[in-house]
Amino acid sequence: MSLPAAPSRMAFVAAETPAAQFACQRLANRYGDAPLAEAEVIVALGGDGFMLECLHRFIDHPAPIYGMNRGTVGFLLNEYEETSLPQRIARAVMVSLSPLRMEAETASGQKVHALAINEVSMLRETRQTAHLRIRIDDCVRLEELVCDGVLVCTPAGSTAYNLSAHGPILPMGSNVLALTPISAFRPRRWRGAILPHSSVVSFEVMEHEKRPVSAVADYTEVRDVTKVTVHEDTVTKLRMLFDREHHLEERILKEQFTP
Repeated sequence: MSLPAAPSRMAFVAAETPAAQFACQRLANRYGDAPLAEAEVIVALGGDGFMLECLHRFIDHPAPIYGMNRGTVGFLLNEYEETSLPQRIARAVMVSLSPLRMEAETASGQKVHALAINEVSMLRETRQTAHLRIRIDDCVRLEELVCDGVLVCTPAGSTAYNLSAHGPILPMGSNVLALTPISAFRPRRWRGAILPHSSVVSFEVMEHEKRPVSAVADYTEVRDVTKVTVHEDTVTKLRMLFDREHHLEERILKEQFTP
């Protein structure tokens, strides 16, 4: 899916870095900078972290986000180019993503909700390994995982922290989630699982006072959790635009053949 015509009302947002701010000023001078409330497209300038921040920030905005790389890796972004921007956006492929929704319960009884576009991760807080019980759809699948942590990721996030933890790369549209351990000690050879995207994943923290664990949904961290539940939020849709020759599905496929 792409936009029907070249947008005339674009809003530019940028990371705080000099490169991103300089690019933002040049593009705004060239194309005009529409108020966010009137924008047909939001153009984000920065790195992958800033793109994630924009997806969270504009989650309720009707306009899709077209990112251009003014950071380092730029996996979620298009190449930076100042010319013919409205035409590039009109030809772009639209990708709709459903984030993960995390509900975390803390030792003090607090409940925290957060969304994750990439992954929800459970991480040990001290030198003590985490001891976690894992349920899938209310069925205990792993009685005890002794580890540094574990994560659940979306296809869009499968090439990020998940890949660094030796998890599988998931194609876009595969309708699955990856459950990946981080430095698992017991069971030592457990490599994780691929789950239907409709799964509800629950983590119970065992010995939480002795072995405290934090839960992180993208950049929202909750300390001293006792239980965390994760599921795909099919109601919430995030819309991103990618150049046809380098769209997200192609990038994820290409990543599987990168040495």
